[in-house]
Amino acid sequence: MVLAKRPAATEGTLRSWLLQGLQTDRRQIEHGPHVKHPWWRVMCLTGVDYFSTLGYQPGIAALAAGLLSPLATLFLVALTLLGALPVYRRVAAESPYGQGSIAMLEKLAPHWWGKIFVLVLLGFAATDFVITMTLSAADATAHILENPFVPGFLDGHRVPVTLVLLAMLGGVFLMGFTEAIGIATLLVFAYLGLNAVVVAAAVLHVLEDPQAVVNWRHALSSGFSSPLAMIGLSLVVMPKLALGLSGFETGVAVMPVIRGDMQERIKSARRLLTTAALIMSVFLICSSFVTTVLIPPQEFRDGGKASGRALAYLAHGYLGNWFGTVYDIATIAILWFAGASAMAGLINLVPRYLPRYGMAPEWTGAVRPLVLVFSVIAFGITIIFRADVNAQGGAYATGVLVLILSAAVAVALAAGRAGRHRATIGYAVIAVVLAYTLVDNVIERPDGVKIASFFIGTIIATSLISRATRSTELRVTEVHLDALAEQFVNEVACGEIHVIANEPHKRDQSEYNEKLRETWFTHRLRPAEPVLFVEVTVPDASEFETEVHAEGEERYGHKILKIESSAVANALAALLLHLRDRTGSVPHIYFHWTEGNPVVAMLRYLVFGGGDVPALTREVLRQAEPDQERRPHVHVG
Repeated sequence: MVLAKRPAATEGTLRSWLLQGLQTDRRQIEHGPHVKHPWWRVMCLTGVDYFSTLGYQPGIAALAAGLLSPLATLFLVALTLLGALPVYRRVAAESPYGQGSIAMLEKLAPHWWGKIFVLVLLGFAATDFVITMTLSAADATAHILENPFVPGFLDGHRVPVTLVLLAMLGGVFLMGFTEAIGIATLLVFAYLGLNAVVVAAAVLHVLEDPQAVVNWRHALSSGFSSPLAMIGLSLVVMPKLALGLSGFETGVAVMPVIRGDMQERIKSARRLLTTAALIMSVFLICSSFVTTVLIPPQEFRDGGKASGRALAYLAHGYLGNWFGTVYDIATIAILWFAGASAMAGLINLVPRYLPRYGMAPEWTGAVRPLVLVFSVIAFGITIIFRADVNAQGGAYATGVLVLILSAAVAVALAAGRAGRHRATIGYAVIAVVLAYTLVDNVIERPDGVKIASFFIGTIIATSLISRATRSTELRVTEVHLDALAEQFVNEVACGEIHVIANEPHKRDQSEYNEKLRETWFTHRLRPAEPVLFVEVTVPDASEFETEVHAEGEERYGHKILKIESSAVANALAALLLHLRDRTGSVPHIYFHWTEGNPVVAMLRYLVFGGGDVPALTREVLRQAEPDQERRPHVHVG
């Protein structure tokens, strides 16, 4: 029997338009859309985020590492293939429905601490996805403004152009954008093909003019005392290149879209992650080498022609402005669509966690309100950072690294619990390396922590307010009775149903006899009337929506229904409504007044699921059943 309901939007109103497609089916949210796709096409969906970093990664690497950019990039590739990739291949096996590493840690840290920890991770995830939108749009703007065919009146208007791109991105989702795999496939194949041409042309130029490599090697030997010094400095600056690690969390999140049964989906997801990582690694190594060798260092700086667009600089320089313009268009398109991938990640991530915790308003299950909220946030971040790609790199890297580090910790803990000691040590080493990378990045560029702190604070504050305002919802999705409980209900179904709420203590004979005698005297209940005792215990008050399973037990001649739930009042209300619908008789429930301050009792209810149970049970029933004649009767004395 399904109890919990959500009100429908009023037709023909702005609210109706905003809440169109409101997701109330928890199974659909968890298991993804009905239409599935081959893994290589799904890889393209994640690739618009992952592969698009080629648009700005070589320039950021050159700024961070200078002449050591190829060596630092090589270490980044090693961290990708030997660290992030094995971690997320394991995450794919542990979360085949796309829950990702956050869900793994949620299982390892239950109760309120686990919920708070998940909210913190969601704050960093929001940082990752929102900065993906703003940084990608800013880099798309850089490609637009540096193109020689773009009208001159746009010069110096980086922020307005970026805001227009973000507004267009939000407009796509407001019009009902749901599936873009076809477009993503076209963009990824076109973009990777053009990048292959640009890199090949640059490599040929290096082979034809080896003096460029000689000059680079000479600059290295004169600038550094030994190869060990080069390696050491490259390891130090490598964390600044962490943007090249993006895309792994998205790769796991899209697993529900992959075609096949459970095992086939896991194999395909691992194939997706491995293929994407190998393709990206080859491009990162090649692009960092040719851009470092062929582009003057001053062009990478802010205002330079290669700032945020190193490969585009080579495309225009070696293949002509017409080919360079085609490359710019492809880069702008994939960068803009990288924002679409990030927005899709946000609108899928929020409904998966916050509504389940009762920590989000009902409207967060709809796409359009979330799009408006995150679009406004993206506008604000773009204005604050003045659409500067390099300035946002630290914030982006922070979000990416926190998610990957959390994944490494999650799989290390999971391996430890499974008794896989070698795997535990391996994942722990990866986690240590990632932790160093994260700490170094945060110290060097603290903007990511500042933005993440804003998201974390906002999410926690709004979540707690939402949890408080939604606390008296029914919150029970279904009620189940075991065989003995069914027998008890059938025995009392012939007349009025009388239920005595008992807070279990010793559960001895005197406890039940005293409770029954108290009910006889206080509520004038006739001793001949058959009664049911109901006892609710709260194993985890942090849960929100739950199923109620009532177990029957007979003790000292008394019939008892035992229930475990996240909140006593909500479970009692759900049981009463179930008994009413099951028997056709409106039941009565009997309480004694709760002692203590009502404000403290409300706080106990919010945190521990107890509190002023009689008043709260009545309030839950009032909200769930507006018809007073059909509403179960609550007696307090």
